[in-house]
Amino acid sequence: MDPLVTQLKTRAAELGFALAGVAPATAADGFPRFAAWLDRGFAGEMGYLHKHRAERRHPDSILDHVRSVLMVGMEYGRGARGAGRGASPEPDTLAPRPAPRAPALIASYAAGPDYHRYLWDRLNLLADWLRAAAPGSAAEAVADTAPLLERDFARRAGLGWVGKNTMLINPARGSFFFLGAVLTTLDLPADEPFTGSHCGTCTACLAACPTSAFPEPHVLDATRCISYLTIELRGKVPVELREPLGNWLYGCDVCQDVCPWNRKSGGTAAFPHDPALARLDPIELLGLDEAAFRERFKKTSLWRNRRPGLLRNAALVLGNVGDERALPALERAAATEPDPIREAAAWAIGRIRQRISNP
Repeated sequence: MDPLVTQLKTRAAELGFALAGVAPATAADGFPRFAAWLDRGFAGEMGYLHKHRAERRHPDSILDHVRSVLMVGMEYGRGARGAGRGASPEPDTLAPRPAPRAPALIASYAAGPDYHRYLWDRLNLLADWLRAAAPGSAAEAVADTAPLLERDFARRAGLGWVGKNTMLINPARGSFFFLGAVLTTLDLPADEPFTGSHCGTCTACLAACPTSAFPEPHVLDATRCISYLTIELRGKVPVELREPLGNWLYGCDVCQDVCPWNRKSGGTAAFPHDPALARLDPIELLGLDEAAFRERFKKTSLWRNRRPGLLRNAALVLGNVGDERALPALERAAATEPDPIREAAAWAIGRIRQRISNP
């Protein structure tokens, strides 16, 4: 292996990146699929994906004269949240739950500090190291928000394959990891791309999705995805998709939890988790004013949802859990909060009262 690449990957590992590989900075071969996905309307209200559509065709939209892309992966694991949790209630069932005051669930990647900043800080250190090791070169660190088809380049860098649930899966480490990239003008030797797929005939992820968000393998209809509904969607959640949300407050891990490759994954997650975020009380959340919400969530990924979105979700969770002790908090929200919190609280009140009258 090229000495510079060896040192670069060593430095990446020191910064917490368990996976690292180099891909050539050529046009993204997945761009036609991405464009077709947008044209099918599966991006919903994520207008920024349409706005920067063309830029995702080639990484030179991010860095002029780019020659190579170092793709890295940092494990975030499952934190305090065990596999199998987060199952949604059975459709059209209003039976009492065995455990009242069921906690609201958040996706594992969000159960810690804001992952964007956490990744950016470390990726920038990696880019700084590369520029110092190769004077005269340019390097740009990106994660999540840049117009780069990250899974495409990660596959080309040998990090794994894109599963039927559209997640990148590494055969040794599963899919619970963040992706990041360092683009450089250096012409680094590329790793062997990952070819083929190891999903085989398994469709566990497709079958387990509570909202049937996969119209076909390898295609996600984001407008039905719990992560989209609880994070990206700013208005009212469609009524027919509220019950399938179960007690997911922010994001969802169901399609990863059931993946056999995540049962085989190992290693220690470098991303720090906050046990207090693993299970949140939705009744308590409804009592947070703007200042208290800011104080509690400003430095976390949940801040992205802002107070209206998170409290809307808390109300929906309470409607699904069905604990009548939530009624006072929901009634206050329905009387004093603006939409979409008010409307969600009214829906939850109706659900709980229906449960009480039909035990």
